[in-house]
Amino acid sequence: MLRSIYQRANALKTVIQRRSLQHTVLEAQLKHIPPRPPQVNHLSKSNDKTVGKWFLGCSGMVFVAVGLGGVTRLTESGLSMVSWKLLGEHMPRNQEEWIKEFEKYQQYPEFKLKNASITLEDFKFIYMMEYIHRMWGRAIGAFFLVPAAYFWRKGYFCARTKKVVLLLGTLIGLQGLMGWYMVKSGLEDRFDNPNDVPRVSQYRLASHLAAAFVLYALFLSNAMSKLIPSDIYVSTAKRVLNIKKLAHVTKGMVFLTAISGAFVAGLDAGLVYNSFPKMGDTWIPNDLLQFKPIHKNITENPTTVQFNHRILGITTVSFITALWLMSRKKLPKRASWAINAVTIMAWTQATLGVTTLLTYVPVPLATAHQSGSLILLSFAVWLSHEVRLLKYIPK
Repeated sequence: MLRSIYQRANALKTVIQRRSLQHTVLEAQLKHIPPRPPQVNHLSKSNDKTVGKWFLGCSGMVFVAVGLGGVTRLTESGLSMVSWKLLGEHMPRNQEEWIKEFEKYQQYPEFKLKNASITLEDFKFIYMMEYIHRMWGRAIGAFFLVPAAYFWRKGYFCARTKKVVLLLGTLIGLQGLMGWYMVKSGLEDRFDNPNDVPRVSQYRLASHLAAAFVLYALFLSNAMSKLIPSDIYVSTAKRVLNIKKLAHVTKGMVFLTAISGAFVAGLDAGLVYNSFPKMGDTWIPNDLLQFKPIHKNITENPTTVQFNHRILGITTVSFITALWLMSRKKLPKRASWAINAVTIMAWTQATLGVTTLLTYVPVPLATAHQSGSLILLSFAVWLSHEVRLLKYIPK
């Protein structure tokens, strides 16, 4: 009996040892098997590229809209259309309809106080400038909404992209409303002084431009995220953190300088001191703080508004130049291209600004200067995108 139990125990022990040995051999074999590469969802990548190109197209259309808005402002055409309809105004098709629109325009302050001598042909020109600008804005809405509905239905958007699309759609709608709200400020009967010049509120103009710049930057940055994802770059030089911070500060300075330019345009402040680097014969003009209370000078005194724009422009160029000096041979290739582009465009934009001032704000130069600010912002957004994943690891 005992002998039988002993034999069974030995047999069981042998089986356990064999299984343990098989398990060890299996583990060793598994270690030599290379891991399966992660599956790449080629369909998802293709969808991202498609959405990215759509975002890029939208940003291009916003860029054109900003340019058209600048031309409309510089040709003083923005108050020629005195009504607003959501789906678009009916453009006059014959002489009778043109006369009817002209008669509407004659009831408002710009005609009464400034343009009483213009002819019907002159009116047709300023009307068409404003009409093109408005219809281009509506084209942006259509170019955004139709593909957005299709992509959403087909599942092209991830959860984050859906939130971005909703935000962008809201901003486009608000931008259209802000445009009309701005125009209304120039149609109101608030110009009592004979020396008053009928114009839109500089506050609403700056808000309208700021919204356009934010919309453009969001479209562009999201397009870059889809089309050229930023790479992780690791450096042992602590200075890279300063470069990253300064890149974001620079982008903010470019935006702030552009918005200060909207106040210059809204008050025709580019026509008060047409000299550089001094303002007239002095560095600081005597009428810098002429308005009371003092804080009103910042946004309502043409001299102060131009002075602030000069200071912001010089500061922005200085920041960008410092960033370029700090980042030499310390950034990956694409980031280096971006900082070079920002630096070249910053100096070009400054040169355009000074030239526009010295030549008394001709329309072509002033339009180029406004468009230049958007190009500079584009490069600043690109730079921020490239340094987003810049990492510092101590030695």
